[in-house]
Amino acid sequence: MRVLSASELLSAWERGLAQMPVQRALTLLAAACPETSVDTLAKLSIGQRDAYLLTLREWTFGTQLLSLATCPSCRERVELNFNVADIRIASNFELAEAYSLSIAEYELHFRLPNSQDLAAIDSYTDISKTRYFLLKRCLLTANQNGQAITADQLPTDIVDAVVQRMAEAEPQADVQLKLSCPSCSHQWQETFDIVSFFWNEIDAWAYRVLREVHTLALAYGWHETEILTLSPGRRQFYLEMVSK
Repeated sequence: MRVLSASELLSAWERGLAQMPVQRALTLLAAACPETSVDTLAKLSIGQRDAYLLTLREWTFGTQLLSLATCPSCRERVELNFNVADIRIASNFELAEAYSLSIAEYELHFRLPNSQDLAAIDSYTDISKTRYFLLKRCLLTANQNGQAITADQLPTDIVDAVVQRMAEAEPQADVQLKLSCPSCSHQWQETFDIVSFFWNEIDAWAYRVLREVHTLALAYGWHETEILTLSPGRRQFYLEMVSK
């Protein structure tokens, strides 16, 4: 994986405008990992994918992350300021292609969800059905008292146990921020999604950069490629000169 130039990031942003979040994540990784096929990237587990995106985000915009949340109790807007290191989560499990779980009379083998799985369930709106269908895709084998069974035959508590083990094996796939409201002291947890967070940052950056390109192109007659090769500092200098 490598750092993206301004031109490469703009190209990835343009391609991602018509895509869903799952595809946007792969578009960004494909741009940063030209030596790796999109199919290979799509088969990365969600935790691996998000870890790579987190690194790419750090290389692109720095270590600090700024965001806003709304207190569910008093509706106060809460400013969030944290670092990339704060949301890097190591797993207590060794990364593997498959995992096993023995519980009661059940013996299960499963893999972790990947981008292909998320794309397959993208149209589902019912959370319980989404979870079940995701498990069905990731379940490799299931046995009850030594007899092979299907995902449809698993009781709810066994399904819950598999989902829990998936979360334990790859905590980076489900980052939870512990928040506290400074106004009413209410405490709650909120999911941090690196895909949407990073994309929103790129979207704001792209519109800002394109406005800068427009201004400098009108002022100096430069082409977009010439302007994008300028460092942010030099680009800002010329923008300030234009505004004088």
